[in-house]
Amino acid sequence: MFILNQMSDIRQLLAASSIIAMVGLSPKTQRPSNKVARYLINAGYTIIPVNPGQETILGLQCYPDIGSIPGDIDIVDIFRRSEEVKPIVEQAVQTSCSAIWMQEGVVNHEAAELAIQHGKKVIMDRCIKVDHSTIHSEQ
Repeated sequence: MFILNQMSDIRQLLAASSIIAMVGLSPKTQRPSNKVARYLINAGYTIIPVNPGQETILGLQCYPDIGSIPGDIDIVDIFRRSEEVKPIVEQAVQTSCSAIWMQEGVVNHEAAELAIQHGKKVIMDRCIKVDHSTIHSEQ
């Protein structure tokens, strides 16, 4: 398996990435997904909201699913329950993304295996905001 757990690998991935599709991004400012998105925008990343119930989030066009996003994606960041991850990964492996990131508390080994079989890097049960801020506090 190619699951990234080493901070050096995560540092390289985040440095090489600029476009992050956030699946399950909430329009509610108090939700973790919204806080993470705002942090990543402030850190210079382009965020693509994915939420079928919304037209815009944080002033950004929202897409109903990964397959609807035009253009390239570097990371697909998933804020959904573990049992809902596999269909998302099935779409994500058809994109240009290099990595699937399952947020803290999200673990789906079957979906991870599928992503790895398609040459994608996988991060599971980690918060992209926490890892990014840790990396930047070390510099």
